[in-house]
Amino acid sequence: VSHTATSFLLYNGFREAKNIPPYPGPNRMRDCYCTVNLDQEEVFRTKIVEKSLCPFYGEDFYCEIPRSFRHLSFYIFDRDVFRRDSSIGKVAVKKEDLQKYHGKDTWFQLQPVSADSEVQGKVHLELRLSEVITDSGVINHKLATRVLECQGLPIVNGQCDPYAAVSLLGPSRSDAKKTKVKRKTNNPQFEEVFYFEVTRPLSYTKRQFDVEEEDVDKLTLRVDLWNASNLKFGDEFLGGVRVPLRVLGQAGVHDAWYFLQPRENGGKSVKVEELGSLRLNIVYTEDHVFPSEHYTPLRDLLLHSADVGPVSASTAHILGEVCREKQEAAIPLVRLFLHYGKIVPFISAIAHAEINRTQDPNTIFRGNSLTSKCIDETMKLAGMHYLQVTLKPIIDEICTEHKPCEIDPIKLKESENLDTNRENLRHYVDHIFSVITTSGVRCPTVMCDIFFSLRESAATRFQVDPDVRFTAVSSFIFLRFFAPAILSPNLFHLRPHHPDPATSRTLTLISKTIQTLGSLAKSRSACCFFFFFFDALSLSLIALSFLRFMIKRAQGRNRFGMKNFKKRWFRLTNHEFTYHKTKGEGPLCSIPIENILAVERLEEESFRMKNMFQVIQPERALYIQANNCVEARDWIDILTKVSQCNRKRLSTYHPSAYLNGHWLCCKMSADTEPGCTPCTGGLPANIQLDIDGDRETERIYSLFSAYMTKLIKMQEACGSKSVYDGPEQEEYSSFVIDDPQETYKTLKLIVSAVQTLEQQHTKYKRDKFKKTKIGSQ
Repeated sequence: VSHTATSFLLYNGFREAKNIPPYPGPNRMRDCYCTVNLDQEEVFRTKIVEKSLCPFYGEDFYCEIPRSFRHLSFYIFDRDVFRRDSSIGKVAVKKEDLQKYHGKDTWFQLQPVSADSEVQGKVHLELRLSEVITDSGVINHKLATRVLECQGLPIVNGQCDPYAAVSLLGPSRSDAKKTKVKRKTNNPQFEEVFYFEVTRPLSYTKRQFDVEEEDVDKLTLRVDLWNASNLKFGDEFLGGVRVPLRVLGQAGVHDAWYFLQPRENGGKSVKVEELGSLRLNIVYTEDHVFPSEHYTPLRDLLLHSADVGPVSASTAHILGEVCREKQEAAIPLVRLFLHYGKIVPFISAIAHAEINRTQDPNTIFRGNSLTSKCIDETMKLAGMHYLQVTLKPIIDEICTEHKPCEIDPIKLKESENLDTNRENLRHYVDHIFSVITTSGVRCPTVMCDIFFSLRESAATRFQVDPDVRFTAVSSFIFLRFFAPAILSPNLFHLRPHHPDPATSRTLTLISKTIQTLGSLAKSRSACCFFFFFFDALSLSLIALSFLRFMIKRAQGRNRFGMKNFKKRWFRLTNHEFTYHKTKGEGPLCSIPIENILAVERLEEESFRMKNMFQVIQPERALYIQANNCVEARDWIDILTKVSQCNRKRLSTYHPSAYLNGHWLCCKMSADTEPGCTPCTGGLPANIQLDIDGDRETERIYSLFSAYMTKLIKMQEACGSKSVYDGPEQEEYSSFVIDDPQETYKTLKLIVSAVQTLEQQHTKYKRDKFKKTKIGSQ
């Protein structure tokens, strides 16, 4: 089994800090925040907790680690009144030690932060000891030290101009040499060789060579990396390594990579217990991903989950049953189904089953079920761009203006006016609610498809409640999508960091108001307007478009005849897109909505005409010119939305027309040639590209392997339910088993696939251990 990739996942729960040293002044309290760093690169920052020496954070951070690293570091900073941040202390955990703390709440003692201890990167050295015979016949020894390269050096003050200082240290010597400076790189290639005299005969007069041959083992090679600085206080230390010459052994040759180490005695003389401590919960997962064919049995079981009846007997649903937290199962499942384009039928199947088990329409999706976690994760992945274009402008405005919005009289500052604050808050809520309720045409197709399915299932299950088709969806789109993004914009990439406390309070008030509106408790008619995109059209937009002519190019349905341009009336309904010669006549052409495969702009070079778009059908494309750019954009948006549920939608298209026997864009000659450009409608293209299906299947295998005991218990539960119809044993009552026989069949296949992969992993680890060489990269 050949190993193809390794990936790393990190979940960190910031809990709290305690016993932070007080501020040296009359105001002894501190305003503290924490950061997560991969070596010296910051990847996350918590909120600021003001005026506390025992700050509580309660924040979670989840990420995929994109590169190799040596230490996972946590820094705690103090923000002073002049907005200058000073470090208080740090916790640095070596990569190989992360498993010691996996899944445990742990108190870590803060360590002092020192520039000399902040090192990263590695250096590649080659040492060779050779004999040199002089003219007099005396044998001397020389050490050839070759500095080949470094990798992963830190960026210091926005630059890295490294060089290496090489020294041979002994009881009575200290020879030093330097490499050339390599500009603007943190992965320098040096390829320089330095020679050092190791031994000389005792008769030699110079003291620095008075070392006998048997004392070679007392010598040490030191290599320090420095950043060449133009600043007056000198070059910055990047890290160093000491290599005793005894590593040369009998062969006299040594070739190895070394991690750079901190400078000795570089730390400040601070008592560690005086810095306080930090409580963390670290979950670190390392995936070894094999070639795709090894995952075929398990992957096929997962992808066919939506077709299994009942869905509770499917592989994906069983994963949700055995995992301790539904979130564990939801993350890899959603990414896998998104990658293979099967997320909508899967979520529709598990949602339909959950709705049918629900007795009260007011409790639909109120628990942390597999369905709700999967929908949450889908919205995070597919809806990120949607949030950016919808909320980011107004969130930026709120964070920049700093208008007071506090409406709690107890929390009101002396300089603030309650009526003014209330008006500020109302202005922001009106603005945000307006951009949300008019954003339907920008909602990603995959989200619309899922919400459509939820609405239909809820309406069918609770036919006596006319509002359930809206409330089933509003709990997700408002309460679990827009409201959390407003509350914590940094977690949704709408802002780089946590907002300041005053702005955070404003966002909290807005988020709570949006949640209230989304629950339909206060403004049902306003909220129902938001759901116009579930009907896939906006009546006002269609009415506006219907009253105008547009120009269309003849489609060439007849073999002979000119393909000229003519003005026509265009009309759109839920069922068809038609054009007419005059306003009152019947249609000249009717295109059923299910035949629309894509709606995209047409490049101007095709016919030298502006504001053109194309409605792509199975046989041909209809080319249309709108009256202006706004009208063209509106038609593209609304036609995309009414056709978004079509199962044969295209993923690629031709941005230019097919003329004179070839496509103008890609020059291909066949008019049936697949498109050369990804479609812009629907799921963003990067969602497909950024997901590795094999990696997600490997994660799911790891979960099944970790919960193998529960899988066996579930098999036993199926057997007990199949044998007798008596009351279910208490130890099995936590499993949802609608069909014991079908569930047992699936479990047997899962266990077989997991055991096969387990054998492959065991063989890989054994082979890796045999091949590992100390000092290798």
